[in-house]
Amino acid sequence: MKVGLIRLFLALCISCCAQTPKTLLWKISGNGLKESSYLFGTIHMTCDATLKPKVMASLEATQQLCLELDMDDPSLQMVMMTGMNMKNNNRLDSLLTPKEFQEVDTFLKANLGYSAKMMNTIKPFMITAMLYPKMLDCPMQSVEQELMKVSKAQKEDVIGLEKVLEQMAVFDQIPYKDQALELHQLAQKGIATQDTETKKMLDLYAQEDLDGLMQLFSNSESQFYSKFEDDLLVKRNKNWQERIPKIIQSKPTFIGVGAAHLGGKNGMIQLLKDLGYTLEPIF
Repeated sequence: MKVGLIRLFLALCISCCAQTPKTLLWKISGNGLKESSYLFGTIHMTCDATLKPKVMASLEATQQLCLELDMDDPSLQMVMMTGMNMKNNNRLDSLLTPKEFQEVDTFLKANLGYSAKMMNTIKPFMITAMLYPKMLDCPMQSVEQELMKVSKAQKEDVIGLEKVLEQMAVFDQIPYKDQALELHQLAQKGIATQDTETKKMLDLYAQEDLDGLMQLFSNSESQFYSKFEDDLLVKRNKNWQERIPKIIQSKPTFIGVGAAHLGGKNGMIQLLKDLGYTLEPIF
């Protein structure tokens, strides 16, 4: 009996303490696949988007690139514009107090050169996203753009896991009031405060530390992402879990999604394992 209890205790310890291997690239095989595909964690803004040799080799070994969106779609920007505004005539100045709105207005003028009055109907999260490049102390680069360059050079198709309006509709599910308060919080703290957290995120990404990234998001001073993790990550991951099998069964595919979508029990690594696929870390 004692031996059995000791084994159970050790098994629980291993389960609790298990760490995700430090890599952003995973080989997908098994479950009837004739050829392997790859899952890669991207970052939407960085100072250095240089692709590592293992990523280049995986792109060479596949026949198409799949990103969160089909960024090769010429109508992308136009469609995106149609989904930027809040529904039901919501306005930023009605979501904030006059004092809060004035603080946001001053902040946006200083950092974007636009008055909040000019952006009054735009989803607050979209305004926050416009400020992301300001959080870098370098010219912004995009991993997705680098992946697309390679894919184009190889004359391969680029496809998306979801449609633009489908992605933007996520920010109709999250209360506009919460989005507005998050924007106001950023206005109060200032870009410089966010610089430190952004630097930590870039360092962890460079180390390919998925567990570290997950912990950073969970412990962030802003609890916006942890509060709405279900809408921002989990629901979308579950949708992708249904869509990815059809994609990788049709041809070997290099799949690039934000690194935050990979780890955890509801991350893409585990969700694909749940379907019976083998996911092998590539170091």
